[in-house]
Amino acid sequence: MTDHSNCPWAVVFDFGGVLVDWDPFYLYKRYFNGNRSAMQQFLIEVGFIEWNRKQDAGRSFEAGVQELCARFPQYCQLIRAYDLKWDQTISGPIGPVVAILKELDRQDVDLYALSNWSAEKFELIRPRYDFFKLFREIVISGQVKMLKPEQEIFQYLLDRIRRPAETCLLIDDTAENITAARRLGFQAIHYQSPQQLRAELAALNLLAKSGAD
Repeated sequence: MTDHSNCPWAVVFDFGGVLVDWDPFYLYKRYFNGNRSAMQQFLIEVGFIEWNRKQDAGRSFEAGVQELCARFPQYCQLIRAYDLKWDQTISGPIGPVVAILKELDRQDVDLYALSNWSAEKFELIRPRYDFFKLFREIVISGQVKMLKPEQEIFQYLLDRIRRPAETCLLIDDTAENITAARRLGFQAIHYQSPQQLRAELAALNLLAKSGAD
């Protein structure tokens, strides 16, 4: 195993879609009889993506639900369910990526996190998974009221961890976030699968090509 005790890299993980399996369908499938396309039509109609981003940017769920229910009273039960049963949108950790995270930690790689996430919902989930304790710093958009891919939140992270962008490797599943980070000088891996992530980390000599036995 390569010794990374003096590793110059800091690895910055996104959470949703990388380390945590988040999908509104896990919650809404019971309301739509397992019909994903029907759920997606509902989400499109109410403008879910932009609405949810406002919670990720710091708006309270109470205010967000009130606003959307006023616009779509016929869907208020479904809208409220997203707040009241939000934890059901997460099926759990993405095990193979958590294993990669733990390998990096064992090799003394500095680990940080930068995630678009509602502050109140992150605090709901944080105690459930021990791997959150492996990070030296966690920057949550809802807490700092900035969002990826805005450059301000990347700069906020750099200022907080006192590192230049060129020494940071971002792992994120959203192309826009990867592009924004690279503009600031980050190295970046556009996450698609645990196997692809391991291969790219191995190419950077941060991990072995296969997992630890």
